[in-house]
Formats: sequence, C-alpha cells, structure tokens
Amino acid sequence: MDYANNDLGKILKQQRITVPLTLQELAAESSVSSSHLGRIERGERFPSARILRKIAKPLGFDEDELFTLAGFLSPQTPGVAEESGTRYNSRQIDPYVARMLAEEPPEVQRSVIGILSLLKSIAKGMSK
Repeated sequence: MDYANNDLGKILKQQRITVPLTLQELAAESSVSSSHLGRIERGERFPSARILRKIAKPLGFDEDELFTLAGFLSPQTPGVAEESGTRYNSRQIDPYVARMLAEEPPEVQRSVIGILSLLKSIAKGMSK
C-alpha cells in the first residue's frame, strides 16, 4: 500500500464525514461509484484528476486545493501575479490542459504538472 495514497484517502474520508455525507451520497453527487470511492478512501486506488474534479465540490474543496493535496499541483502561497498587464492566479491550470490531463493516468498527470512547474520556474528566472 502506498502511504501517499493512504494519506489522501484518509483526508478525503475525514472531509466526507465532516461535510457530512455517506459514501453513497457522495457517489450520487459526484457520479463516481461508491465502491471506487471506498477504494480511494482506503488507499487502494489513487484518484485521477477527473475523479478529483468530480468529488471536489461535494466535499467542499476548491479544485486547486484538492489537486495540491493529491500532489498534482505544488503548494504555493496563494496570490495574484501581474504579467504583461494580465492578472492570473499563479496556481491556476489552463482549462484545456486540465481537460487533457484528466484523460491521462495519474503518473502521467503528476509528470506533466512537474514539467510545467519546472518550465514556469525557468521562465520566471529568465525574465529577471
């Protein structure tokens, strides 16, 4: 059993109980089977970005917050940055990229997010 999977599962279960929702209620609200949700909570499965997106709202999470807990986004101090006159949230994933990533396995999603973060750091360093 992967400890990261187990920790995320424990967090999701605790949040579900806090909300409060039964596993069946969460399944109904998210359109994810209760058996799959149970495996995620027990750490037997790691949720894909698509699953996280479906369960975020019923559990009271922002998508970014849940993606960060799952390791898809790096923890950063929230804030709005100025870049060429455009304001954007530094943790926001482009909607097109998020949709494409949702179709990929979790390992690929984590790798792509890591590469994007690295490229962003390089670009930030070059602009100084």
